[in-house]
Amino acid sequence: MSFIDHLEALRWHIIRAAIAVVVFSLGAFFAKDFIFHDLILGPSRPDFWTYRKFCELGQSIGAPDLCIDKINFDIQNREMSGQLAMHISTSFMVGLVLGFPYLFWELWRFIKPGLYPQEQENSRGAVFFVSALFMTGLLFGYYIAAPLSINFLAAYNVDPSIENQIDLQSYMSTLTTMSLSCALVFELPMIVFFLAKAGLITAEIMTVYRKHAIVIILIVAAVITPPEVTSQIIVTIPILLLYELSIHIARRVRRDATKKLNAELAANQGVSE
Repeated sequence: MSFIDHLEALRWHIIRAAIAVVVFSLGAFFAKDFIFHDLILGPSRPDFWTYRKFCELGQSIGAPDLCIDKINFDIQNREMSGQLAMHISTSFMVGLVLGFPYLFWELWRFIKPGLYPQEQENSRGAVFFVSALFMTGLLFGYYIAAPLSINFLAAYNVDPSIENQIDLQSYMSTLTTMSLSCALVFELPMIVFFLAKAGLITAEIMTVYRKHAIVIILIVAAVITPPEVTSQIIVTIPILLLYELSIHIARRVRRDATKKLNAELAANQGVSE
């Protein structure tokens, strides 16, 4: 295929992915009550699933302080077209998130023909694992990281006389930043997998620099969470587990490559004899 033909193929992949995002966005736009009342504004109410589970945990271990009876802030809209603009932008973001697996699949369909057969074989299941890790990270951010951050920031005050009247844009920014940051961080195993396949990283390198990685992970957790120890620990633990999983993935990739090389050498030696 010529360069123009490649661009034409890419254009149709982009068009199909854009149509999928638009369809999901329209669905989210018309499902306004569920998207906003149940999904977006859920972490702002004490009956949210995460708060109820923490309360149940507190009651079982004798720590009633884990129960949250009130979220100490009111969400306000300060612009005439603010709610309409937020409705449109949020619907698009929901459509982008829901359409991510299909979007990545279309991108993979464009890239895959340019790979060697062995590379295609090695990357089998890439769309599934990338999508699964993305959604897992998103759910972790939405149900764990974001509610803890919102509750901490709402409960923190410098003086009891100051009321928390939070702008809608500020609330949405906190919720989406926490959720999407976790979704991206959870892609670490797949990033390491492809880097290991390309020979750019090994399990030995990751083991040697584990201490440095822990420091970086703590910094990342501090950036995407409020300055509160509990939230940072809860976010840090799964990232550390993902890093250890990535070391095993890199080791497995190296072992498979060694086996393949030995098999090829044995086959070549048999032919020469």
